[in-house]
Amino acid sequence: MNKKWSYLGLSAFLGLSLLSSCSKSSNADLLVYNANVYTVNASFDKAQALAVKDGKVLEVGTTEELRKKYKATEEVDAQGKPVYPGLIDAHAHFYRYALNQRETDLVGTTSFAEVVQRLQNHRKEHPEAAWLTGRGWDQNDWKVKQFPTKDTLDQLFPDVPVLIQRVDGHAFLANQKALDLAGITAQTKVTGGLVEVKNGMPTGILVDNAGDLAAEKIPSPSAKEIAEVLKQAENNLFSVGITSVVDAGLDKGAVDMLDSLQKKEELRVRIYAMLSPTPENKSHYFKNGPYTTERLNVRSFKVYGDGALGSRGACLLHPYSDRPNETGFLLQTVQEYKDLAAELYKHNFQMNTHAIGDSANRVILQIYGNLLKGKNDRRWRIEHAQVVNPADVPLFGQYSILPSVQPTHATSDMYWASERLGLDRVKHAYAFKALLQQNNMIPLGSDFPVEHINPLFGFHSAIARQDAENYPAKGFQIENALSREEALKGTTIWAAFANFEEKQKGSLEPGKVADFVILDKDIMTIKPEEIRGVKVISTYLNGEKVYSQQK
Repeated sequence: MNKKWSYLGLSAFLGLSLLSSCSKSSNADLLVYNANVYTVNASFDKAQALAVKDGKVLEVGTTEELRKKYKATEEVDAQGKPVYPGLIDAHAHFYRYALNQRETDLVGTTSFAEVVQRLQNHRKEHPEAAWLTGRGWDQNDWKVKQFPTKDTLDQLFPDVPVLIQRVDGHAFLANQKALDLAGITAQTKVTGGLVEVKNGMPTGILVDNAGDLAAEKIPSPSAKEIAEVLKQAENNLFSVGITSVVDAGLDKGAVDMLDSLQKKEELRVRIYAMLSPTPENKSHYFKNGPYTTERLNVRSFKVYGDGALGSRGACLLHPYSDRPNETGFLLQTVQEYKDLAAELYKHNFQMNTHAIGDSANRVILQIYGNLLKGKNDRRWRIEHAQVVNPADVPLFGQYSILPSVQPTHATSDMYWASERLGLDRVKHAYAFKALLQQNNMIPLGSDFPVEHINPLFGFHSAIARQDAENYPAKGFQIENALSREEALKGTTIWAAFANFEEKQKGSLEPGKVADFVILDKDIMTIKPEEIRGVKVISTYLNGEKVYSQQK
């Protein structure tokens, strides 16, 4: 055969084969098209379509090009609806929220009388329970804004221990039966806590660490009960578009439970677990190091610096404006925080410290700074960072410390914050924009069940600085509002970065997990007052639909 013709024939064959293969569609598991996709990539690009393969984003682009390029097992016409990366709650209490479903819901009560009525109703429904518990009351929402006392609970439930938590989880009301079981008397002294006493007798109010003395006496639920409430809580997350949650403050037993359920595919939500700094947790994880699976990431410790502003446990540099003899308190000694920080630094764990008051923030920032020295990639965090003295704000940037904040705290506290702090000091509270500017990012969360689980409520609070009734008209300290782009990044890519997970999730880019949510309205363009009413059409995790709006 003529070698020339043989070579040309082979070349033509290869060329035709290549052309034929290029004209064929590539396979995908899922193709979402005719959408308004917010990729939240570095350029904050938008797209029309999204292809998914093996649980990962394959490609984003126009509807025309992706429908030509991919043959998908499943196709979804989004009908022009907005698509966002799966929402990440950067600070919450998922495990606690799940267990709360077994308790009396006291959120939204407008008086102590209503609290009592809900407790009575719950007791009738669950007469077999060893303890009567509940959470969510807030005396600041009542006409009489004073802490309640145990007298009524003693009369109605003399033989049943009652322990109910304030909405922030930093104050409790216990009846006498609960106090007796916990061994709490008027003489009980607790470091980092307070047993309120009047006329020589406990009132039933237990602040911060004092409440733990009673709470630890409550019998633990069974593994089956925990699994059931965790799965229900997960469904609630998916229904509001949350695909990843940071659970702040867990013991090893809870982490093992979550891990077991995930491995059995009984729990699918992604969890970034912050450990409580207990001796058991430190012993195990310091020896074995961080623990990471496809859906569980354990590499940080949650530390409590002080209490809450609402219960006056937040540690302030100067006295409370409405209690001139009180400044709040740290929950441990300064030396204990220093020692713990040194341990976490040595073992390469992230330290995430709850700090509300300006004194607590200053103490923790300085402890961090002494170890971190300067710019770094440790990503140590201050959780809440609610009241920060202006002189201390630059420390966040100087030491690459991330402020992890919850926008709805500002709009929940704004009615009474100035009473606690005074008109001058309150101006430096909830300063999210100023904190953002330190590292050019700010992860956002809700702190549920302290606040509502819906992340769109936080989005609205962040950009409008208003409550559900769109009050105040011009926003609360509007100079610290975030832009919509910043608010979306705060609950996606910045939240992922704060968890060392920005390469796996937080944006819709090729190679990242296909976690995304489709909403019925575009929160980036609609009027602020419409945002809290936006509904989730569907939520996807690894390209699999895990929630769909019922029509």
